[in-house]
Amino acid sequence: MASSSTNDDLDNVYDDYLDDILDEKCDNMFDAFIARREAKKKKKKRAYIERERELGHNQLWNDYFTEDATYPSIVFRRRFRMNKPLFMRIVDRLSQEVPYFQQRRNATGRLGLSALQKCTTAIRMMAYGCAADAVDEYLRLGESTAILCLENFTHGIIQLFGDEYLRRPTPEDLQRLLDEGESRGFPGMIGSIDCMHWEWKNCHTAWKGQYTRGSGKPTIVLEAVASHDLWIWHAFFGPPGTLNDINVLDRSPVFDDILHGRAPKVRYSVNGHQYKLPYYLTDGIYPKWTTFIQSIRLPQEPKHRMFAKMQESVRKDVERAFGVLQARFAIIKNPALMWDKEKIGKIMRAAVILHNMIVEDERGSYSLCDISQFQQVDGSRASHVDMSYSRNMPTNLTNMIGIRNEVRDNQIHDRLKADLIEHIWNKFGHTFSYDD
Repeated sequence: MASSSTNDDLDNVYDDYLDDILDEKCDNMFDAFIARREAKKKKKKRAYIERERELGHNQLWNDYFTEDATYPSIVFRRRFRMNKPLFMRIVDRLSQEVPYFQQRRNATGRLGLSALQKCTTAIRMMAYGCAADAVDEYLRLGESTAILCLENFTHGIIQLFGDEYLRRPTPEDLQRLLDEGESRGFPGMIGSIDCMHWEWKNCHTAWKGQYTRGSGKPTIVLEAVASHDLWIWHAFFGPPGTLNDINVLDRSPVFDDILHGRAPKVRYSVNGHQYKLPYYLTDGIYPKWTTFIQSIRLPQEPKHRMFAKMQESVRKDVERAFGVLQARFAIIKNPALMWDKEKIGKIMRAAVILHNMIVEDERGSYSLCDISQFQQVDGSRASHVDMSYSRNMPTNLTNMIGIRNEVRDNQIHDRLKADLIEHIWNKFGHTFSYDD
């Protein structure tokens, strides 16, 4: 009995010892938990910086918008990428129709940032491709606010001006494009088509395989159609895939209006033959369709050399448009830093719209095509648009297949190209030099 009593005493002592250890551990864990909570409570919030935004607005106003502004209009044009009246038109529309750009008072009665400060911030970020906080010292707004300005600015530009400045050609636009093409030796030509790639620096790892080309860096592709005055008539941006010109063409809506019967009817003659599908000038990667005319690789005959020279010079319209677009908006030239592809797409779309607005505003100062002969005497045209054609006609699958086969007809392509070679030789052959 004495031995059993001793064992029970040892068990009780051992249990008490374990209970003490567990209680101590639990107390320590609880104390550590309370300490972490207290540390989080004591953690300082983001510091508030009094930037004196009124001073930033006054400085901006005195520098550029008063009658005796510090900087003249030529400096304004270089830094804002557009003339002052056009910029003020954009600011007025945004301040009237987009709530974010309307200046309001806060709870203390103090006015917030002005529409001029917000629009200038967005334009500077697009024009210079600078970081979000690079305009803080001058315009007096923080990094997160600058990013919001850019996002709301691009969204507002698309909503207010997209339908007008990124539209399909109207019959009048199409007739002007045909006249310009005919004056340059290409009857039936309505522009040139090509693709541009925008590097996406912060592409998600899971998506890199979809957006990576041979260079090893993820890029997002822009397919565009441009005319001689650098107006971009078609912009298709953002599809994933292998991302060469052919992959994009398979998904592009560039021929949707033709296939659905919504495009205006066109007829033109080249070298005595009649055609009814307008075409684009392209580089050699595009297929031999009726709607694409490529150059001649390694031309030997004088006619072919003349055609190659003319085609390659006119086809550079879209390359010039890409160059001007990137020169105006360095944010497109530099790698995209956004994580959200939708926001990147809005930046590109807004840049194209602003580009077209600037082209319209300044078009008269650098128009190089003389189409007055077609405007004065309509009978001298070789290309005509049916202005009375209704584009609301119903379509069916049979018609779409027939039009699709006509668009991709290689025989019509070869005949049209041969006729263009003869036409250009007859029109410009007397200027040909064998040293070219």
